[in-house]
Amino acid sequence: MSVPVAPSDPSAPVGQPTKAAAAAWIGSALEYYDFFIYGSAAALIFPKVFFDESDPATATLLSLATFGVAYAARPVGALFLGHFGDRLGRKKIMVFTLLLMGLSTFLIGCLPTRAQVGTLAPVLLVLCRVLQGISAAGEQASASSMTLEHAPPGRRGFFTSFTLGGTQGGQLIATLVFIPVAALPEDQLLSWGWRLPFWLSVAVAVVGFVIRRRLEETPAFTRQAAEEGVAKLPLAVLMREHRADVLRVIAGALIASVSTIFTVWALAYATSDAVGISRSAMLWVGALANLVALAAIPLWATLSDRIGRRPVYLVGAVGSAVTMFLYLWAISTGSYPLILLLGILAFGVVYSAANGVWPSFYGEMFSTRVRLSGMAIGTQIGFAVAGFAVTFAAQIAGPDGDDWSSVGLFTAALCVPPVIAALTARETHRVPAELLGIRPAARTSQPETAPESESESVTA
Repeated sequence: MSVPVAPSDPSAPVGQPTKAAAAAWIGSALEYYDFFIYGSAAALIFPKVFFDESDPATATLLSLATFGVAYAARPVGALFLGHFGDRLGRKKIMVFTLLLMGLSTFLIGCLPTRAQVGTLAPVLLVLCRVLQGISAAGEQASASSMTLEHAPPGRRGFFTSFTLGGTQGGQLIATLVFIPVAALPEDQLLSWGWRLPFWLSVAVAVVGFVIRRRLEETPAFTRQAAEEGVAKLPLAVLMREHRADVLRVIAGALIASVSTIFTVWALAYATSDAVGISRSAMLWVGALANLVALAAIPLWATLSDRIGRRPVYLVGAVGSAVTMFLYLWAISTGSYPLILLLGILAFGVVYSAANGVWPSFYGEMFSTRVRLSGMAIGTQIGFAVAGFAVTFAAQIAGPDGDDWSSVGLFTAALCVPPVIAALTARETHRVPAELLGIRPAARTSQPETAPESESESVTA
């Protein structure tokens, strides 16, 4: 369909795109600092603190299963938060998710251990983990919608990438915090040391809350609500008008399995007796990979603004299937330089291609009326599978937990649906914002589709 290119709308404040990006970054950093310190603790600490130490293999399996519980809660949270995000606005959901994640993470640091209260300890742990999952369900969708709808023409990919930049930043901070904690003597680590990273989340929550309270609602949502009204049942509209795109997002979100396998299962495998790499050494692999990702994500996103979302996303999905297999092989060799090199390549560089592009790629599939619902529901169902990929990997790895090749093939198989989703999706990076239900945030010297004149057309 050929449509005229509309000029940018200068009505929105010019500074809002930057503020929205900052709010998305700091909020996502907190959300995923909290989320991933749990992942590190589930691999290294919780089997000994909350589960029966007499059966280490089962304790580890149960601990990793609690990591996946939050992903199971995410679809429920997505239905709830997506509904209200498309009815009440992006800002309110962003503030709510920030406070809920901060509270639930702080409470984890206060929980009694199994030695103190018996089986009640893991029950309380799971309840807090569910709250974390509900919070995370709305965080990325609301932050991505906010940045996408505030972004200036031709830079939607770059600005929305700050949501995932915050995710990697939070994971980096979580890893750096855990390095000195993991180096504590065993008795101190298991008695009080593991609690410190959970309590420290309060400081980040305060900063994020101040930034998000000052952020304005997006012009796209405000205009939609004023001129056409919000959908009474966003889910009904979503299923009627965007069913195929929801399925694409669900399939695409399985790419997150790469992150969970890298962050949790590979960490547990590398520090097990089968390989014997120290906890601190492996945490440094994650820290450096995330540091590289902080630079790679906006670069990949900027490239997607030039050449399209699909080719960049496909590089990440196909490349991750190959490089993650090589990374797990490197761990099996016990060669730390090789582990470090391939860890940075797999997670810091290649995975960042898909990770940096999906906020704009998925968000541009939906209209303003149901954008938050579509992104939240689609991603969180896919992420639920990705969360339990860690538990499946622990079973696939066998009784000794060292069948890395099977886990590598399993991870590669989970990269196939994202490839199919990308190949069947339309390319949207040059589609004018008005056609996506977005009111651009600021006038620029070039139209969004970069034609020679405003009378030119683009193909949608």
